[in-house]
Amino acid sequence: MWHENRFTKKLGIQYPIIQAGMAGGITTPGLIAAVSNAGGLGTLGAGYMSPEQMTKAIRKIKELTNQPFGVNIFIPEMPEVAEKEIEKANELLRPFREELKLKEPEVTKPTTNLFDKQIEIILEERVPVCSFTFGVPSKQRVHQLKQENIVVMGTATTVKEAIINEENGLDMVVMQGSEAGGHRGTFSGSYDKSMIGTMSLVPQAADHVDIPVIAAGGIMDERGVLAALTLGAEAVQMGTAFLTSMESGAKKLHIEKILDSIEEQTVITQAFSGKPARGIQNEFITRMAPYEQNLPGYPVQNILTKEIRNEAAKQNRPEWVHIWSGQSVRLSKRQPAGEMIRDIVSQVDVLLKNR
Repeated sequence: MWHENRFTKKLGIQYPIIQAGMAGGITTPGLIAAVSNAGGLGTLGAGYMSPEQMTKAIRKIKELTNQPFGVNIFIPEMPEVAEKEIEKANELLRPFREELKLKEPEVTKPTTNLFDKQIEIILEERVPVCSFTFGVPSKQRVHQLKQENIVVMGTATTVKEAIINEENGLDMVVMQGSEAGGHRGTFSGSYDKSMIGTMSLVPQAADHVDIPVIAAGGIMDERGVLAALTLGAEAVQMGTAFLTSMESGAKKLHIEKILDSIEEQTVITQAFSGKPARGIQNEFITRMAPYEQNLPGYPVQNILTKEIRNEAAKQNRPEWVHIWSGQSVRLSKRQPAGEMIRDIVSQVDVLLKNR
């Protein structure tokens, strides 16, 4: 089963399994190294990292593994947000801030400065794989990375977006189905029209692009891996599955909530960040739901709620924290990441033998 394909050959890894680059501290160097050392591809979720944090993390990963790994960063988004929108959002958030004893944050205009610096670090540190979310890098950026023999990976939620990735020269594309947890990588067209399930999305994309397709969204075990590969994917990307691993940097309340939840409890919300994301239903989502369509866009709303989420987590109040999770939440396990990969690999072989 585990014969070499274009994906594993290009990356120089043993198994076509990627640990998703989940931003926000979940992807610790220990997690990334454990996945890469087990034959998969560990990925640092660097979207919110400062240049200093990112450099430190990359160097630590290199200390822990000599295997390939990736770094995921966000294409900058520059929404036009009126001051009145921010004022209205702050009014809605005031009760939460008052109870948590927080002040209103300062909102600065988004720039490309962080993104530009992150690209510099990836080039300087010669990171093996660079993946992008929330858009597609320019052809010039892609060429710049490829010149340093860095594999460039994109994210798409429709066939149209996959084609754009291919046209811009990316080496491979993650097809992220609607089952995926957290923010999805939609960048062309409306979010609601991109809500296509992984098992429908993958074969359609595989039929329309020549670059390797990677399946993501709702894949948690050997059954999802085998199904995705059967449908034309050359690899899978798994996020929620690794979020509850022993090496995960996710907050304790996040891990506990996922392990205690079922598929009916995940919903799509814009309340926390201004961008649709899938997570476990809680009080914050419910209270903000009537106002979602009028909230400032990402990343402004994300900035407005950041301290609320951080302080609520410190006070162990999961009802006000984003608990990102994919739809296959009931399949979550608490186990070492390397063991998870070894289990998947062995069980895929068992499934094939029993066919």
